[in-house]
Amino acid sequence: MSDKVTAPSLKRMRDAGEKIVCLTAYDFPSALIADEAGVDLILVGDSLGNVIQGHETTIPVELEDICYHVRCVRRGCKRAMLVADLPFGSYNISTNQAIESAIKLMKAGADAVKLEGDYSDAIQGIVKAGIPTMGHVGFTPQSIHNFGGARVQGRGKDAETILANAQSIESAGAFGIVLELIPADLAKHITDGLGILTIGIGAGQQCSGEIQVWHDILGLTTKQHKHTKFYMNGRTDIAQAVSAYTNDVRNGSFPGPENAF
Repeated sequence: MSDKVTAPSLKRMRDAGEKIVCLTAYDFPSALIADEAGVDLILVGDSLGNVIQGHETTIPVELEDICYHVRCVRRGCKRAMLVADLPFGSYNISTNQAIESAIKLMKAGADAVKLEGDYSDAIQGIVKAGIPTMGHVGFTPQSIHNFGGARVQGRGKDAETILANAQSIESAGAFGIVLELIPADLAKHITDGLGILTIGIGAGQQCSGEIQVWHDILGLTTKQHKHTKFYMNGRTDIAQAVSAYTNDVRNGSFPGPENAF
């Protein structure tokens, strides 16, 4: 459990049939908790646009935003592999742009990077630069306007496109791929057909591992999505704690003599 997780060690886990546990984190304390809990892969996702910055989509997130949060998470992430998202606009223009953006994330402290869609040339270039790279197919949040919202992808003929994209990403040299919001049978088909690890989110039980958003599993969001599970009622518990603190200050019971110097 103490050995540093790397792309090759994740591949060994996948080949041995061991499930890979992945979770997002955006700051030092959450990274420290996740790392100490035994999470294998910590993702500084562009989902921070939603859960940290309060945007409706991930599109406004800038590369420097990701770099900042990678630096914070790096200080708490010791064992887990730290993967950083390439945000919208940081890799879409050219392969050179993608490589330059990936290098910035690695210098900030990432162990690997992830990008959405079939950008095979960009993946190949980033991997050639010595940077482990993950792909992402199915529902790709940066393309939310193309999809008309956060909707399941890969039904009917679209399944062939997603499979082809996954194969292309593997051929480009990615060590793994996120499968988001696709039917479980398609996720199994992709997982069985690829030699690289697959990480699901809303993709069933047959992937090599699972990724979830920190705020979702802790019940900090206002809505519970079908593909998530609340492991605690964080929003309710924190609100009660803050309310109790507010009441104690106002009625004079806190701080008390024991809190004074």
